[in-house]
Amino acid sequence: MYEGRPFQELMDTQMEEWQQHELEYHHSQMSDYSPWLNAQGTSLHGQIIKEIVNRGGIED
Repeated sequence: MYEGRPFQELMDTQMEEWQQHELEYHHSQMSDYSPWLNAQGTSLHGQIIKEIVNRGGIED
């Protein structure tokens, strides 16, 4: 179960301040919903991926 800040709160927070588990959770969710994301959602997903990569990727 997800134990992070609500998505609405994260939208008001710089992505650099998101915790790793928040990035990974929302990346997973957006990946699942990617066929239905609009341009804004696709852009946000790309930003999440970029931030994960900048931090060294997803840990196993």
